[in-house]
Amino acid sequence: MYPHHIFIIAEAGVNHNGSLEMAKKMVQVAAISGADAVKFQTFSPRDMVTREAGKADYQINSTRKTETQFEMLKKYELSFKSHIELMETCRSERIEFLSTPFDLSSIELLVKLGLKKWKIPSGEITNIPYLRKIASLGQEIILSTGMADLVEISEALDIFLTSGITPDMITVLHCNTQYPTPMQDVNLKAMQTIKEVFPQIHVGYSDHTKGIEVPIAAAAMGAEIIEKHFTLDNDLPGPDHKSSLEPEELAAMIKAVKNIEIAIGDGVKRHTSSELKNKEIVRKSIVAIRRIEKDEILSSNNIGVKRPGTGISPRYWDKVIGRKALKAYNKDEMIYFPSFYKS
Repeated sequence: MYPHHIFIIAEAGVNHNGSLEMAKKMVQVAAISGADAVKFQTFSPRDMVTREAGKADYQINSTRKTETQFEMLKKYELSFKSHIELMETCRSERIEFLSTPFDLSSIELLVKLGLKKWKIPSGEITNIPYLRKIASLGQEIILSTGMADLVEISEALDIFLTSGITPDMITVLHCNTQYPTPMQDVNLKAMQTIKEVFPQIHVGYSDHTKGIEVPIAAAAMGAEIIEKHFTLDNDLPGPDHKSSLEPEELAAMIKAVKNIEIAIGDGVKRHTSSELKNKEIVRKSIVAIRRIEKDEILSSNNIGVKRPGTGISPRYWDKVIGRKALKAYNKDEMIYFPSFYKS
């Protein structure tokens, strides 16, 4: 799915606060920052929650305390027309548009818009009708696994695989759904455990911690997708702004992830072109440590090892010891045998 590139999703979520203009600005910020995709959330409050459903603690602390979850979501719902305009903005900014559907009607809306890649939120991992609907589309799937264990992940994957989705079309994201996630609850090694248990699928990480260090670590540990919330301003009203990156932080995270990806390399231990110029300077050669006469036997009493590395390497020390000097040497002069490397 993403064999040669860490796919970075800039999660706008509902941080547009229901404003199409703010959402478009977020698309531009994500593109400038170097993200591969910008992701929104598609939902119909009437199909997603009951009118009496409560809110999570982090939502209560950052929104009007007396409103229900239904009332909160109504403020952030994007219309079909807004989706079209956001997709057009993404095309003009050359960044992929993604949106997470939170109910069956929202899946249908995104199908009409031609979405080809499906991000499933953590809360839907046990929603069998929802998972079957996504599976029936036969397209790429990115599955977040916050609050889930390996059994629940396995059950969701079975639905996909028995519907004809191939393992290479699936990426499972390790995730913690607390906003922000405490460091002690991140458990990045769980991402590697998922890969060990389900080796044929891709793995990645969806981050809700403050800061950028955890996604960078996830990249170093093998994440093939990194997802991170961002906002235009942490001080904006709304449930997710406080735990999201501001534009400068998003750009810094993406740059760091891309640098880490380059630095990981292919795993072959060899010298590199950039360090070859240092080889002769920092390595050493076998040299005379005092005056040596011609035919004198070379030993640790008259030869030693010093920089630069332009002469016989000290790796051949045992082959030089006991030989006769072919000529006289002054102190610090490099020992020389014309056919040495053929011997």
